[in-house]
Amino acid sequence: MALIATNVCDYKELAKQKLPRMVYDYYALGAEDQHTVRENKEAFSRIQFRPRVPIDVSHIDMYTSVLGYNISMPIMIAPTALHKMAHPEEELASARAAATAGTIMTLSSWSSYSIEEVNSTGPGTRFFQLSVYKDRNLVQRVIRRAEKAGYKAIVLTVDAPWLGRREADVKNRFTLPPNVVLKNFEGLDFGKIDKVNDSGFAAYYDACQSIKWLQTITSLPILMKGILTAEDARIAVELGAAGVIVSNHGGRQLDHGHVWMVVREAKGRVPVSLDGGVRRGTDVFKALALGASGLRSICKSTAELLC
Repeated sequence: MALIATNVCDYKELAKQKLPRMVYDYYALGAEDQHTVRENKEAFSRIQFRPRVPIDVSHIDMYTSVLGYNISMPIMIAPTALHKMAHPEEELASARAAATAGTIMTLSSWSSYSIEEVNSTGPGTRFFQLSVYKDRNLVQRVIRRAEKAGYKAIVLTVDAPWLGRREADVKNRFTLPPNVVLKNFEGLDFGKIDKVNDSGFAAYYDACQSIKWLQTITSLPILMKGILTAEDARIAVELGAAGVIVSNHGGRQLDHGHVWMVVREAKGRVPVSLDGGVRRGTDVFKALALGASGLRSICKSTAELLC
């Protein structure tokens, strides 16, 4: 009897049945011992509710705003790479779904469809995830394309100076399928990088220098993604980040990397979002109760340690 998907975990099981092992492992697994991958989910289960019963909940309004953009619920789509390995229209379909749901999608630099192709799906509020590379002319060109296409913010990834050691990818000898390319960098020498042990594509500047330089070339708000500590949250605010995204990269970078005191340190000066481990609406509620402004729903971090 075919599995009827009723929650996110069921879709994971369906994906395991349908996708080639190399592709499934790329999406589902993380770095080294997978401790952080497991903890991202399990941290939510340790948070218990303190229910209040005699409260009128006949009218519920989940609308909120992020950087001034209204969304229907405090759930957004996080930047994730290479959707096309799972479905031929994946980033395009994700963009359409986000627009239909009335929420924000952040497009990954490593998308298998280009900035322009995703924008062509129609109206919708979209952010663009950026990694700052050694070729600053390339970065400027990519930002100009995002600006021209109407993307509303830059999500700067700061936690991947070197690609994490994802041992499943090494064992599977992961390579991109022939029909999948990094469309935002098509035609460039590193636009076809497919070796999991090569961090040339993730050759970042120092995060502090990166955001200062980016602020000189774009007026778009810049959110810093990959913040895990109070100290780094403080630095992000001091650097003028428009927001902080608490993320340990889905456990795909530093294993045993968790988050501490980020909301408390932000002190309401910037919105704090998180990604990771979110599987149910109750997980969203728990993160909001702990002070998060919103969640990225394709996920990579923990909520329990936000407070």
